[in-house]
Amino acid sequence: MQIWHVVVLTLALMIALLAIRVPVGFSLGLSGGIGLVLLQGTDYASNTLGSVPFANTATFTLTIIPMFILMGMLAVRANIADNVFTVANHFVRRAPGGLGVATVMACAGFAAVSGSSIGTAATMAKLSVNQMRGNGYPAHLAAGIVAVAGTLGVMIPPSTFLVLYAVLAEESVAQMLAAGIVPGLLSAAGYITYIMVVAHRQVPRGQPTDLSASIDGARTELAAKRTSSTVRSLPWRGILHIGILFTVVLGGMYSGLFTSTESAAIGALAALVILMVENRRLGWAGIWKHFRQSLLDTAESTSMVFFVVVGSAVLSTFFVAAGVTQAIAEWAGNLPLPPMVVLGILLICLIPLGMFLESMSILIITVPLLYPIATDFGFSGVWLGIMIVKFIEMGMVTPPVGILAFVVSGATGVKPEQVFRGVTPLVGIDLITSTILFLFPAITLFLPSLVVS
Repeated sequence: MQIWHVVVLTLALMIALLAIRVPVGFSLGLSGGIGLVLLQGTDYASNTLGSVPFANTATFTLTIIPMFILMGMLAVRANIADNVFTVANHFVRRAPGGLGVATVMACAGFAAVSGSSIGTAATMAKLSVNQMRGNGYPAHLAAGIVAVAGTLGVMIPPSTFLVLYAVLAEESVAQMLAAGIVPGLLSAAGYITYIMVVAHRQVPRGQPTDLSASIDGARTELAAKRTSSTVRSLPWRGILHIGILFTVVLGGMYSGLFTSTESAAIGALAALVILMVENRRLGWAGIWKHFRQSLLDTAESTSMVFFVVVGSAVLSTFFVAAGVTQAIAEWAGNLPLPPMVVLGILLICLIPLGMFLESMSILIITVPLLYPIATDFGFSGVWLGIMIVKFIEMGMVTPPVGILAFVVSGATGVKPEQVFRGVTPLVGIDLITSTILFLFPAITLFLPSLVVS
């Protein structure tokens, strides 16, 4: 059997396993393992399967991931998203599309402490979609706003994706996290601009602010009361808590007080203190319940991440052994096109990949393929990471997989096809933002240039 036959068979097996909903990590690992057996025999495959998982997970830097996940889980249970949304809504509620703008602002703020797109989308979907619908927003627009704004969780630091990219590409974690700030804020500004423009046509003016139709009646009633409150009585502690966590993680890292790993752990500790303060009225039993559930959710998410890392490592090893990485690099280098155009074509290919593969799998599979090409062309590895994550963001909301669209659908009851309908024009905004970042790398690299690697 020729090598290209083995590669095609392995890829077909991987796609088939994913199509029948076999867990992603298992699909990648099994297809890669079988590919190694067909390519090099059972002895080589068994040795690889025995060493690659350990070699790719026994990295001290990866301890940042469970710490960031834990910090996000604790932040969810400290009601930070609820408080930030209330404050944002108070100031922009009279602007065109005010509730939608407040949702994007709250997603950006919550993403800065949760580091999770799924967590951001799920939390904000329950909090804001029914409020927007109660104020005249079409279902597709309300759900689409939350789904797309949820992607900010993989860009605005602390981001698990950016940390994982830094580990895979052997780039500075501190520089990668700094690089995500401006693109994340630029993306949020693009969403807000679109919402304010389209609100004139799709959102009726003068709609009642009675939000009793929300699924979560108690929370909605509380949010309605807060909306009419004075500036002084707003829950500013949510903004304060975000500031504390952001300062502890990034401020401690960039000041040299903590290493990147230590800052993640200190951030998780700070989030625990915030959780205890916010839930002090529940007593120690209530605090322990929230803390215990946060630990369980963290263990579940961390296991998923590392399972995907192991499976992708096996598949990547197969790609290297089969010469796929080298063949792609040679093909790209021999194209009669400028390097910028070649890299742009390769990045655009990430969008259709996102329609079928899970986002973290795309990151882990494509980095070993794209990173050598980009660096050989002379491009910055930090800038490449932001571009890869930005295109993966779009894959997180595009059909048929579009995981964030299904998260929002499950949390709100809006049909997935309606969510995708609302997402489509916002993905166009993402394409414009990505084009700007692609053509002007200095926008991304300004802040990282100020950070000592």
